[in-house]
Amino acid sequence: MVSKDAENAIRLFGMTGHMITEDLARIESEFDVELGHSPRHDSHEGDSYYQQFGLAIRSEARKMASHFEVFYCLEKDTRDRVSQAMEDQLGRDWWSSGKVPGQTLSEVEKRIRKEADSGMTRRSADPLDYTTFGELSGIIIANWDIFGAIFSSQKAVERVMSNLNSLRGPIAHCSPLAADEVLRLRLTLRDWFRLME
Repeated sequence: MVSKDAENAIRLFGMTGHMITEDLARIESEFDVELGHSPRHDSHEGDSYYQQFGLAIRSEARKMASHFEVFYCLEKDTRDRVSQAMEDQLGRDWWSSGKVPGQTLSEVEKRIRKEADSGMTRRSADPLDYTTFGELSGIIIANWDIFGAIFSSQKAVERVMSNLNSLRGPIAHCSPLAADEVLRLRLTLRDWFRLME
């Protein structure tokens, strides 16, 4: 049986270890260093090619990954909203109903053809998955009679989607976001969801 003093000492040891681990994690984050205090759960750790990239690049990639996730969710969610609203009003064949801007139709056709010619697996059977964020905005604005019931202001949708499209550039093209742009991304996302309240 463990004495009360020994039990308290073990508990204190565990808490101290936990506090040190938290401090080390904070220092790693604040100073952008790897101290090696805990095993990394890097999805690429077994990939010898990935390990050849410099630590600074891998660290920057980890930071940017969260912004990519936000845009992935945003773009997928926007496509789902567009698809659902158009289908509710025009039926399952809404893509070929004449309600999608002609430029978007031709750009999507080119992307599908280019993907097929490359021999790669087709990313989707849904042509909407081949649209850019800017083209999604164009579909919304061109069909404001449908989307006016979802969003509070057409001008606000244009402004917010334009800001998001600008912020998407560095993320999609593997450049770091400046601290101000990270803040702008958070605020613009808040504006986006406010449009649907």
